Amino acid sequence: MRGVGRYVDDLGVAGAVHMHVLRSPHASARIEGMDVAAARRAPGVVLVLTATELDVPGVLRCVTPRHRRDGRALVSPEWRVLPSDAVRHVGDAVAVVFAESLAAARDAAELIEVAYVPLPSVTDVAEAAAGAEVWPGEAPGNECFHFRLGDADAVGAAFAKAAHVTRLAFRISRLTAAPMEPRNLVASYDPVDERYTLTTGTQLPHVMRNEIAEHALGVASNRLRVISPDVGGGFGMKESPFPEHVCALVAARMLGRPVRWAATRSESFLSDSHARDNASVGELALNAAGDFLAMRVRTAANLGAYLAWQGPVSSTNNVGGLAGVYRTPHICTEVTGYFTNTQPTAPYRGAGRPEAIFAMERLIDLAADEMGLDRIELRARNMIRPEEMPFRTGLDYTYDSGDFPKNMALALAAADWDGFATRRSEAAARGMLRGIGIANAIESAGGPHRKPLEEAAEIRFDSGGSMTLLLGSHNHGQGHETVFGQIAATHLGIPPERIRILFGDTDVVAHGRGTIGSRSMMAAGGALVGASLKVIARGKTIAAHLLEASEADIEFEDGVFRVAGTDRGFGIEAVARQSYIPGALPDGAELGLGASLVNRPGDATFPNGCHIAEVEIDPETGACALLRYTVVDDVGTVINPMLVKGQIHGGIAQGIGQVFGEAIRYEDGQLISGSFMDYAMPRADDLCAFKVLSNPVPTKTNALGVKGAGEAGTVGALPAGIGAVVDALRPLGIRHIAMPATPETIWRAIQEARA
Repeated sequence: MRGVGRYVDDLGVAGAVHMHVLRSPHASARIEGMDVAAARRAPGVVLVLTATELDVPGVLRCVTPRHRRDGRALVSPEWRVLPSDAVRHVGDAVAVVFAESLAAARDAAELIEVAYVPLPSVTDVAEAAAGAEVWPGEAPGNECFHFRLGDADAVGAAFAKAAHVTRLAFRISRLTAAPMEPRNLVASYDPVDERYTLTTGTQLPHVMRNEIAEHALGVASNRLRVISPDVGGGFGMKESPFPEHVCALVAARMLGRPVRWAATRSESFLSDSHARDNASVGELALNAAGDFLAMRVRTAANLGAYLAWQGPVSSTNNVGGLAGVYRTPHICTEVTGYFTNTQPTAPYRGAGRPEAIFAMERLIDLAADEMGLDRIELRARNMIRPEEMPFRTGLDYTYDSGDFPKNMALALAAADWDGFATRRSEAAARGMLRGIGIANAIESAGGPHRKPLEEAAEIRFDSGGSMTLLLGSHNHGQGHETVFGQIAATHLGIPPERIRILFGDTDVVAHGRGTIGSRSMMAAGGALVGASLKVIARGKTIAAHLLEASEADIEFEDGVFRVAGTDRGFGIEAVARQSYIPGALPDGAELGLGASLVNRPGDATFPNGCHIAEVEIDPETGACALLRYTVVDDVGTVINPMLVKGQIHGGIAQGIGQVFGEAIRYEDGQLISGSFMDYAMPRADDLCAFKVLSNPVPTKTNALGVKGAGEAGTVGALPAGIGAVVDALRPLGIRHIAMPATPETIWRAIQEARA
């Protein structure tokens, strides 16, 4: 806010060379030759790398295990850092130029001659499922994996006896993360230590280190240091390695000079991982009274040309969310992953949860319309009640806590649902179409479910009594310095302004999983609480000696160790100072005060809530205005209400962006939405004031009782937003509309309905 952030581009690096990547103009082509001689002779050029010169043994790998229909492991073609034989999407890196200036590197890249033989390409997942092959011989029919979950036979039996079946074919559009800060790096190499350093904005510094060192460079992980300073947005895209990281590190070693690179916005559209991009068919079976009997969903997922580090995660790992907050006894799903000539797809804010909730909530709206039932009553009839907790859903998840009916009741009241009919009539008098949409959202956060990953925290007191907190979790906009300072202050009684917080450096922080999947508070927060308890226990031992009292008589409260029933005591910072004085402690006693903990939460958490969106459409232009947005969220214990609201606001904005404008589009293999002129990011005046209320029901699965908050806003925004648009258009007979609901899309739907 004050302009004093330290991003990678802010770092001054003496003697650095600039890197520029030559990228394929073809979606699919064979490389028959490459002439880089002229580029190497160009002014200012110090190095040109192609696949021939890039001396690395490894590849960029996928770590998500999935299987083919016959049980074999998923098809995982080699994602080479630089391809030698073929390119498989527009923007595929083919050569890298290093020069004294960025302009010189760009000019030299234009001198490189590549002999391409263009080949047929496929970019649409539906076309990919029809059989065009991106990896002939390796992936017949373009299939990467086939994933099933749920009891298909039980679902089939339930459908057979259903009084009504609602069916919807829908697409979840393709997105790019478009963070405020594009991908960038500074790479260097120390020949004395034989050690690399990579400074880059990443969500997972330790994971990045291990992946690049061990699997791309072929060196031990302690030969690479990763530093991630301030990060201007990650959203999942910045969780994994990219070819540019490896190329820069290799060049830094070869040249003996630092290398820096920052993607342009246009380059980001061509080289960042994309997200979402699924084609699905969902079905909901109900009895005559409106009780949900069963649900099934079949999805074709676009994985891109290569598998990203966690490429299959979004389409498969969170499908348990299809159950929503409802008592649907039987659910099954099938997901088939397909290769296309597009960039790899990777997790993006929500990572499969918005898609799952979208399927269920849209099917409920359609079922209510088809059966002549009230959509609120239909939801209430099937909603899981708090007294039924813990509740085992019809697909994978067991919810431990939550009050879903109260969420919806609070949201309906706050949004003035009952007054909507009057507002709709007023809009109609002005020639406008007004609609209201509702979505009950729930997600698995901090998972995977039943096997959440660990996180680390270390509390370190120095000999001056000052405290430093080292976190494996990384802040890229969430406000970790504030909230973790609060937690430490609460448990140790030290004012937040006297606590130093460090993260994002693999040489300083011993271990970390990083920040993905709305896990920071439950995982890192839990580790911090555990480390605090260890510090207090150690402090009691030291204080007992200093106060000449029994350790059992030492109490700790508000940062002070006291002898119970007396005013004799030491503040924790004084105890820390004394702990470093050899004469102050018994002979042979361990000196110093501090503790570390690598902690794994008991389970994933299930943040939930109710979203209500209200829109108004001009039928003559198709322009749609978001007028009201209300959300009631249960994120468990709320540590910092302002930060939670900020997370909800950001998530809603990203969801609404997908609803009304954002879309990656291809035509004849070419990206045709490669700038903000065509990729419509949401602006401030596209949004309205958000009304955010809290209905916290703490979980017992972690020490703080918290549930994830980072992705909750996005999860509910997609179905609430589209539901509102369809509700406005329902008088015209329109049952569904595809994302993004741009003015053109809405206008065309209105014209077709009128015709």
